[in-house]
Amino acid sequence: MQTMIDRAVPAEEPREAPPAPPVLWIALGLAGLVGVALLARLVAGGAPLAWDRAIMLALRVPGDPAQPIGPRWLHAALIDVTALGSGTVLTLVVAGTIGLLLVRRLWLTAALIAAATISGSIIAAQAKYWVGRPRPELVDHLVQVTGLSFPSGHATNSALVYLTLAGLVAQVADGRAVRSYIFAIATLLTGSIGVSRVYLGVHWPSDVLAGWCAGTGWAALWWWLGATLRRSLAR
Repeated sequence: MQTMIDRAVPAEEPREAPPAPPVLWIALGLAGLVGVALLARLVAGGAPLAWDRAIMLALRVPGDPAQPIGPRWLHAALIDVTALGSGTVLTLVVAGTIGLLLVRRLWLTAALIAAATISGSIIAAQAKYWVGRPRPELVDHLVQVTGLSFPSGHATNSALVYLTLAGLVAQVADGRAVRSYIFAIATLLTGSIGVSRVYLGVHWPSDVLAGWCAGTGWAALWWWLGATLRRSLAR
């Protein structure tokens, strides 16, 4: 009976990482982090960039900064979408994923996800104070917000969580189609959440871009770390 249970719940074994040279993931990670640093330098004075203003105004009815463009259902839908990047939802997603990995006895993947998301969220929370950029006041906020603006916490943490989960879970997923689907869903969630923050008027586009850069860079570096550990264990 014990043998049958062991076979039904496989232990984690080192696997080959998804087909991509690790050096490219290092480069992507470093490029993302450098991108954040450059954007931080540009916005350190607090003033919006020209394209920040242009994009935010383009998403409002001309002459009425309180009225977003598009049908009423779009406003409601993007409020729902933006909640997918909240701390509560992201914590539940991470906890649920780690729980599933532990049930499947995928110890290494669970540990990597816990370390990546916890450390990343701590750094992301501190980053706002390093720059100190206020929230945009160019248009009305369509949801209540507090705190500083750069980088967008929702954009940073959603990229950090969803892309890190995708990268590390894909390393133990079977089949190219499954891995591609995981990455596609993570990318769609990350992109939609970031766009919703600009549409709702609570972040400048450069805040969101910085968040995407930071989260993508962090996820890429942890993908590389996971792949490196698996190759070491396979030897």
